[in-house]
Amino acid sequence: MRDYLTAAREFDYETVAASTLAGSLDALNACVECCDRHAESGRVALYWEGREGQRATWTFAQLKEASARFANLLHAQGVRPGDCVAGLLPRTPELLITILGTWRLGAIYQPLFTAFGPKAIEHRVQGSGAKLVVTDQTNRPKLDEVEGAPPVLTVGDGEAGFWRALEQQSAEFEPVLRTAEDPFLMMFTSGTTGLAKPLTVPLKAIVAFVTYMRDAVDLRPDDNFWNLADPGWAYGLYYAVTGPLALGHATTFYEGGFTVESTCRIIRQYGITNLAGSPTAYRLLLAACDEVEGQIKGCLRAVSSAGEPLTPEVIRWFADGLGCTIHDHYGQTELGMVLCNHHALAHPVRLGAAGFAMPGHRVVVLDEQNHELPPGQPGILALDRPRSPLFWFPGYLGMPTKSFVGDYYLSGDTVELNEDGSISFVGRSDDVITTSGYRVGPFDVESALIEHPAVIEAAVIGKPDPERTELVKAFVVLHAGYTGDAALADELQQYVRKRLSAHSYPREIEFVAELPKTPSGKIQRFLLRNQEVAKAQAAAAH
Repeated sequence: MRDYLTAAREFDYETVAASTLAGSLDALNACVECCDRHAESGRVALYWEGREGQRATWTFAQLKEASARFANLLHAQGVRPGDCVAGLLPRTPELLITILGTWRLGAIYQPLFTAFGPKAIEHRVQGSGAKLVVTDQTNRPKLDEVEGAPPVLTVGDGEAGFWRALEQQSAEFEPVLRTAEDPFLMMFTSGTTGLAKPLTVPLKAIVAFVTYMRDAVDLRPDDNFWNLADPGWAYGLYYAVTGPLALGHATTFYEGGFTVESTCRIIRQYGITNLAGSPTAYRLLLAACDEVEGQIKGCLRAVSSAGEPLTPEVIRWFADGLGCTIHDHYGQTELGMVLCNHHALAHPVRLGAAGFAMPGHRVVVLDEQNHELPPGQPGILALDRPRSPLFWFPGYLGMPTKSFVGDYYLSGDTVELNEDGSISFVGRSDDVITTSGYRVGPFDVESALIEHPAVIEAAVIGKPDPERTELVKAFVVLHAGYTGDAALADELQQYVRKRLSAHSYPREIEFVAELPKTPSGKIQRFLLRNQEVAKAQAAAAH
């Protein structure tokens, strides 16, 4: 195991990039990096299991051919390098072919989470200018409600469908080379004062993604790897697709939803030794600890966690109950993972700390005047951009980026530097809600609620919840003539769920006469959040 301080001190971007990439910083293609370069190896790239128990394996060579056919299909439909192609697909081989084929053409892939409703999809495809949406028959009806929806290609749609269309295309397509600064992903990240914000991910981020897989996840050639995260989100797209495939390593897609039973079965059946996911999933495993220990104890070598801080109870149970190490990792859609307890680098591990800066990043703690703070004082987690060669975030697309202040990127998270150089997470310094590993922008939920004819205004917060970390709670002011009863609350919940997604609708609704506001009229969500925290503490005391 390499020493962390040595790895951080000796990090050289040019050397790391040259050893990571098949191409150069002036001539890159993500499909080459994540597929073609490994096609002659004969290795499996994807292990897939469907909802009904269907199973398939795909080699890098098979994906190379399928991605070439898909790239030809895109080109025939008028998609060109730099254009955007959206995927509204579950974890299936078609999803991976769509991603790789889009990249082969030099185009940009945009993920659309399958739980999104029409409103969330509309905002994203309009913001990206997507030229095509690839979806399945289950999700296809949502696009009928999307204003100005781009053309649609549907998996399983008979003669006009995905596979029939691919069969008619050539299996040869020369990858289009781009530069390291050109984008290959289009992401949207939740905001507090507006709709989800668009950002592009440049090709050079592949170097950072691979570095995370090597140093923090410690993905080894003899590992069987499974990232539980859906590729509709950053952690899944960056580290269940791009990172492992760029290393020539197989990834695992399980199309079904999370259950304790299915998770244990997949780990046993596919011999998973290296696992990644969210604390919510791990807490659910802990809740069924006797069942889980009887099935998978001793199977796992390394487990990584991202999305929110782990509790000490989960960390201890993985060590004592399952006989493996679980480590906290921290990142954002805008950054990838930048703060980790590294499985492959030797350093002290402080219980409750998010870890140390990934080599290639300089992470600091700033006060309100943007001065770097010494250990022991809480402040804003920031990245020193000029001294972080793996930092790749270019700013939000078409809008100012308030996160850039001088040389720093401000994360919006409150942390504290420890004496040993590690950093502990304190909390969010804005109103973004973390629920079951998902980040939900309150503005999105408030906007959906206000579109209902009964609602005058709404404020949405994250309420502390032992299982989900936070649950989405809405405070709603009604128009005259409407009664705030259980029936209306249920109606509003289903209204938001249909328009946004299953993870972002308010699980609790409280009807109020007015909302707390500043003199200028801005809603003070923090007062509502503090109120809920006080209620939870009072309940716990009794």
